[in-house]
Amino acid sequence: MNAKADQIKAAGANPLRQVHQLGQSIWLDDIRRGWLRDGRLAKLIADDALAGVTSNPAIFAKSISEGAEYNEAIASLAAAGRSINDIYETLALEDVQAAADLFRATYDASGGTDGFVSLEVSPHLADDTQGTVAEGLRLWQAFDRPNAMIKVPGTEAGLPAITELIAAGVNINVTLLFSVERYRAVVDAYMAGLEKRSRAGKPIDQIASVASFFLSRIDTLVDAQLDKMSAPEAKAQRGRAAIANARLAYQYFKEWTHGDRWRVLAYKGVKPQRLLWASTSSKDPAYKDTMYVEALIAPNTVNTLPPATVDAYRDHGSPAVRIEEDLSSAAETVQSLRGLGIDLNSVSAQLEREGVKKFKEPFDALLATLAARAKK
Repeated sequence: MNAKADQIKAAGANPLRQVHQLGQSIWLDDIRRGWLRDGRLAKLIADDALAGVTSNPAIFAKSISEGAEYNEAIASLAAAGRSINDIYETLALEDVQAAADLFRATYDASGGTDGFVSLEVSPHLADDTQGTVAEGLRLWQAFDRPNAMIKVPGTEAGLPAITELIAAGVNINVTLLFSVERYRAVVDAYMAGLEKRSRAGKPIDQIASVASFFLSRIDTLVDAQLDKMSAPEAKAQRGRAAIANARLAYQYFKEWTHGDRWRVLAYKGVKPQRLLWASTSSKDPAYKDTMYVEALIAPNTVNTLPPATVDAYRDHGSPAVRIEEDLSSAAETVQSLRGLGIDLNSVSAQLEREGVKKFKEPFDALLATLAARAKK
């Protein structure tokens, strides 16, 4: 533990607050209308220094499908003749706007670095560049909050959409990132958008963006492949792929934020696109429930946690900046996996396809649920 971490720990602070003091922001990977109304989200902000919220189609599917508090609004919107998609967007926008209002003080106090709430474009647009741009602009205008972020998947089709939306002044949360290679392309798309906006004579100093790098899904897939192997070295690599991948991504973050291209933009007051660690709940019961938090604390990053992981870290977290511990082993892990026939770029391509599917299915199920409730 470094000296700063020792001082923070000695002060007896909440571990979640300690992480914040070490330079990493904790965001919540969930949103519920009930939490907005009963004060739970406000309490997390006040007590735990929670600094933002992310949402996705699966989160809203669970929230709206299970939440009786939406029934009156659904009935009213249906009676007004609104389409099923309009009903969904109205409900989602009401929730994210209310959350953004709760985080507005965080946004202002941080100078526009934190306090963001994310809303994702339709998962059916993952392979549609122009459709993503159009919906991203429409949702941005409807969200109508400076601390809004529009989530765009970092697919091949998403990359040019990211450039266009950043150039239009939209805050972007790039989601579904699994590989360092794709992260490099996302950074390029982000800077290209800033450059295009700057050439047009428009300000870039208020634009914010994060790149959401997924973790546990990588280990789940890689571990399943390793478990089929009899070689002793296969067992030794279980649970190592995701953190190794994230550590290498962070090294690239440090590289591009010290490059000449970025210096030109930074001179104009723009903030770097921060890495955000996503999919951070441990899926394997053999792994510590805070493993994707402890290993990846780093300045100028975000970790987005589901409620159970927030509770776990508050209870037994041990904060320290560890992301650059034993960096050589991160590269060695990638090489060892390749030697076992596991290529992380191929793994990432599979996870991206599966990730889009995992968002489409609950989204479509939600629309079906809304259609059924609207008829009552």
